[in-house]
Amino acid sequence: MAYEFKLPDLGEGLTEGEVARWLVSEGDEVDEDQPLVEIQTDKTTVEIPSPAAGRVAQILVEEGKVVPVGTILVVIGEDGAQPSTPAPPPKGDTSQNLAPGHAPAGRVRATPLVRRLAQELGVDLESVAGTGPQGRVTEADVREVATSEGQAPGPVSEGRREPLRGVRRVIAEHMARAHKEVPAVTWVEECDFSNVDLKLLVPTALKAAAETLQEFPELNARLEGDEIVYLDRYDLGIAVQTDGGLVVPVVRGCDSASVEELAEEVKRLAEAARDGALKPEELRGSTFTVTSAGKLAGLLQTPIVNHPEVAILSIGRIAERPVVRNGELAVAQTGYVSVTFDHRVVDGARAAEFGLAFIGRLEGS
Repeated sequence: MAYEFKLPDLGEGLTEGEVARWLVSEGDEVDEDQPLVEIQTDKTTVEIPSPAAGRVAQILVEEGKVVPVGTILVVIGEDGAQPSTPAPPPKGDTSQNLAPGHAPAGRVRATPLVRRLAQELGVDLESVAGTGPQGRVTEADVREVATSEGQAPGPVSEGRREPLRGVRRVIAEHMARAHKEVPAVTWVEECDFSNVDLKLLVPTALKAAAETLQEFPELNARLEGDEIVYLDRYDLGIAVQTDGGLVVPVVRGCDSASVEELAEEVKRLAEAARDGALKPEELRGSTFTVTSAGKLAGLLQTPIVNHPEVAILSIGRIAERPVVRNGELAVAQTGYVSVTFDHRVVDGARAAEFGLAFIGRLEGS
């Protein structure tokens, strides 16, 4: 008997997932609960353990593919057994005419990468005699058949190519949608950060933003069809750069938490983001986003609204700069605050008033 492992329901309303990376290959022996596959969901990666012990008989979904919940990902056979209900042969089954050593239809042993290569080169895997372990078809086998049939050994291209998948694919889709749907405008103003403990800049900004949003509810909202939904919670996203790309974990209850409590939560979420350990629910439900890239921030930014939110606040690089106070030249820690907003929901004057009120809170802190 064999076990058909399907993409499980990972909760939080997820309906699909991307196979980011297989941790095993066909023919491998696996133990129950051994790490089997990494699934990319939304902006986090979840490691799925094997539900049973046995030999990996078939990997049915290649890396980089997005499939709905319930899709069979892999077949695990006890003691290397094949599936008890193998896939039906294609119409006009010619398995009896295959050369000795060829696997029947649907039973070809090959990794997802080899299957992808065969598809690119137009090679029918069922016609390839595998030279790898347990008759597995290798990349060399596929290329040899392609060459013998007069096909090019592979597409000619310049430079290094990398599939758009995982976090980068999600970012690309999210940014493209935001740019297409949101008529965005950016307002910018200078802020004196001399009274702000820069070690607590992000939590201080979150607290100030949450308090200011209570005065300007249209910036703590979302547009749903023909309705503007004004949200009565202040769960703010923070942009965190990781090796895999930009993620936006959510800090809950920024209006009621202290700056110190927010600092602890920001630290925890940032560490989890960089370790790839964020839970799906920690990436959902933000009502507004704050971003600060520190020394990498540049003078100012025009950030993209984190759809379906209607506004985002960005803090540029803070540094000692000359300022005029009471008619005299002085030096202060200054930087630019940017507010990008969805002009369908927020008017320019209101966005400016929000930004000035936010700056007033920081300058007076």
